Amino acid sequence: MKIAEIFYSVQGEGALIGVPSVFVRTSGCNLRCSWCDTPYTSWQPEGVEMSVADISDQVQAFHAKHVVLTGGEPMIAPQTPELLAAFKARGLHITIETAGTVDANIECDLMSISPKLSNSTPEGPFQAQHERLRINQAVLRSLMRFPHQLKFVIAAPADLDEVQQLVKEIEAKPSSVMLMPEGVEQSLLRERSLWLVEEAKRHGYRFSPRLHVDLYGNKRGV
Repeated sequence: MKIAEIFYSVQGEGALIGVPSVFVRTSGCNLRCSWCDTPYTSWQPEGVEMSVADISDQVQAFHAKHVVLTGGEPMIAPQTPELLAAFKARGLHITIETAGTVDANIECDLMSISPKLSNSTPEGPFQAQHERLRINQAVLRSLMRFPHQLKFVIAAPADLDEVQQLVKEIEAKPSSVMLMPEGVEQSLLRERSLWLVEEAKRHGYRFSPRLHVDLYGNKRGV
């Protein structure tokens, strides 16, 4: 499978924020978010072909207890079920980071689902495809069979209307919903966080910072 990078860091988002984890980033995505912070896995996919055994061995070499399979969109890779089984056989805690548009026969300990709001839709040749694929309620409900979090990228207060509507339609628990500011610059993230945390309090949702950006800036492999 095509892998953009494997690195050891701390989880920067969501319920496991701060937990030392090995990140396996697949390359390739079925969406084209306008604000994508990993364009090297979607708009211009980079990476090298690796076997499941080689990926698993590299992850094991870090001696971490948590592994995060991310992307791009890891759920579109045909080898993902096999890779997750290899991680499970090694006793690793598995988080999958996905947009929630594709399901598969897989296993994990935390399904971190980030449904894409309309603020993600790009202009240009990918607009129609992205808009058609970005929300699949049947898949979202299916992925919620796992321990899960629904992590929404918020750029403006008006985005909360979409969040509330989707949460209602898929019957998600407010306690599973996380609001995270969009951006890769520390100053912009802080500006948006100040009002976004108040929205989280008002709706009974959770707030998620982007710890890795605060610590390292907008860099790869951190």
